[in-house]
Amino acid sequence: MHFAIVVSRFNAFITERLLVSAHDGLVRCGAQERNITIVRVPGSFEIPSVARTLAETGKYDAIICLGCLLRGDTAHYEVIVNEVTRGIGQSAQETGVPHAFGVLTCDTLEQAIDRAGLKMGNKGFEAALAAVEMANLKKAVVGRSSSVVRKQALSSQPSAVSKKSKSKPPAKSRKRKSKSKR
Repeated sequence: MHFAIVVSRFNAFITERLLVSAHDGLVRCGAQERNITIVRVPGSFEIPSVARTLAETGKYDAIICLGCLLRGDTAHYEVIVNEVTRGIGQSAQETGVPHAFGVLTCDTLEQAIDRAGLKMGNKGFEAALAAVEMANLKKAVVGRSSSVVRKQALSSQPSAVSKKSKSKPPAKSRKRKSKSKR
């Protein structure tokens, strides 16, 4: 399988930890180095656009999105969190390629450090496991459903040579003349 990892350079102290663990997770699950593409973007806001571009190439079984957003004293945080989340979800839905969400949304740097490998595990590793699972699930579902859809489509097609139809042919329509009273 082929995977792409899109990682933000902003808050690199955190995102590089997420990247190392995501890469490790993929390799532990059997992904080969040559089948892992890493793309760095300036910030988390740029992740959805690049993730979608990669997904649309058709080369990847899943995309892993990694970033770190820290709450500040302005509404900027809320806007960015909402747009990044919406963009990643929309890209996954519209392209059909699974996207694993590994963008930390934290109130403090301490929380981000904990989620990038100290007290709370590493969310990059977890995103990689989710990507592998979803890619495998998609393969299983698409492989199974495509044969089911084909069988249903074939069985529902009317035969060119068929026995007597039980349905009556449509009745001829009569034009009604409307009389308007004034």
